[in-house]
Amino acid sequence: MHNYEIAEYFSLLSKLMEIHGENPFKIKSYSNAAFTLDKLNDPVIEMSPSQLYAVRGIGEAIGKKIFEIIENQQLSLLNEYIEKTPPGILELLKIKGLGPKKMVTIWKELEIETVGELLYACEENRLIHYKGFGEKTQQNIYEALLFYVQHQGNYLYQQVEPLVKNIENSFVNNFPNEKIIVSGSYKRQLEIIENLEIVTTLLENKLTEWLSSKNFNITKKEKFISAIGEDHFELRWYCTTQNDFYWTDFTLSSSPEFLEKWVSDPSFSKKMDFFSENSIFEKKNISFIPAPYREHPLVIQKAADNKLPNLIQIQDIKGIIHSHSTWSDGVHTIEQMALAAIEKGYEYLVISDHSKSAFYANGLQIDRIKAQHREIEALNKKLAPFVIFKSIESDILNDGSLDYPDEILESFDLIIASIHSNLKMTEDKAMMRLLNAINNPYTSILGHLTGRLLLSRKGYPVNHEEIIAACAQNNVVIELNAHPRRLDMDWRWIPQALENDVLISINPDAHAVEGFQDCKYGVMVAQKAGLTAAQNLSSFDLSEMMEFISYQQAKRG
Repeated sequence: MHNYEIAEYFSLLSKLMEIHGENPFKIKSYSNAAFTLDKLNDPVIEMSPSQLYAVRGIGEAIGKKIFEIIENQQLSLLNEYIEKTPPGILELLKIKGLGPKKMVTIWKELEIETVGELLYACEENRLIHYKGFGEKTQQNIYEALLFYVQHQGNYLYQQVEPLVKNIENSFVNNFPNEKIIVSGSYKRQLEIIENLEIVTTLLENKLTEWLSSKNFNITKKEKFISAIGEDHFELRWYCTTQNDFYWTDFTLSSSPEFLEKWVSDPSFSKKMDFFSENSIFEKKNISFIPAPYREHPLVIQKAADNKLPNLIQIQDIKGIIHSHSTWSDGVHTIEQMALAAIEKGYEYLVISDHSKSAFYANGLQIDRIKAQHREIEALNKKLAPFVIFKSIESDILNDGSLDYPDEILESFDLIIASIHSNLKMTEDKAMMRLLNAINNPYTSILGHLTGRLLLSRKGYPVNHEEIIAACAQNNVVIELNAHPRRLDMDWRWIPQALENDVLISINPDAHAVEGFQDCKYGVMVAQKAGLTAAQNLSSFDLSEMMEFISYQQAKRG
């Protein structure tokens, strides 16, 4: 066992003790021991007890712990601190720039316990309001987190997009006469991508030669060639003939359940030759089904009956609902957000800054709400016919109540109710909070239903059926938060919401004008659920939105 390996035990111990607020003297002694061990030339594993105890910065107490590590490959005191520290905090300590002092703020004050949560907080500008953090520090942490995450294997759809474009461009430049299509989970527009499945007509030997020149680690599998690069992300290449190209793509870009139903039809033979993706459907004599919608087997019957929905498109989004400004934790002013929305052709903007309980996000106290509303009213005169609607993302408190008294809630056009704190809940607790908020007549939209952060936080447990039923009864819209780390509610529950006539609202949760483009990711997963523009609130034009707001205000009684 090398000295530096033993030093790591004491380094971690000192950090965890500092995070847990232990005796500073003991913390320093363990930190000094780690430093001493790391710089010591003589291997401690070869030392006698008397020799080790005599080393300056070690002593008998720490020396005994060193022998415990050598003998057992563990340190009982360190184990005690590891057991009472969330795994995500231990992981965050691996990130460059995150020492114990910063971790105390991140964990104890921001209630962040995972890499993904901290990434999201950086993206929402939440760190800069805390002592010891500034814009530059936040950016450095964000870049370190991204570097760490990109080596973890699974990626968000958004993270994979640039890689796909690079692969396609590079391939076409090198092999202009060959076909390529990125299929599988990417073409299905799944929210998490484990690998890329790529179909090509390029011969195997030419493909492997090309991949080798790009330093990929190549392994020949039964059905594909596995290529793993420096980022540890797997590319699975399927080499096919011209005749098999589209069928191979179809099999990879359909869910297993969908594909099983498709091939079970005795009138269909996969031995046919298909010279386009459309021809696969033409030979079955049914309407074309886009790849994102090839999930549930029942879709096949809808296509046969010519009853496929007109899936929502990005151009169907008419206004930006759920956005934050510099009044809370946004990057841009309300006017900057509005001008950007106008430039992009939107008809309205719903400003929904954080409420007062969200102190970490500079949430609005009551006096600031009145000042913000005066600014919005002045901007509406200046920017007409474009409209900025007054909204708030009201925290759902521990008892399920909203964050302001009724007379303040009354001043808003729309209220998005969301849970942001005390996320570690039983299902009973989560449901009590959510149902009380849904039953509140001031709630217009239920924000990010489960509080999940993809690849980072599972979210609190909920009964989706019960929530959907409550939203139907109270005419509450369910948000599809389009931030690529959220995509919450999960698209798999949207069909049930639609069956209950519950409106969905694809909202970017934009904290900067650049956030508007996240609507795309919400649209992409909504297509998987069969959502149409008519069933999406943010596809309402200005007059329809005004009518909706009038209805919401009337239900307040």
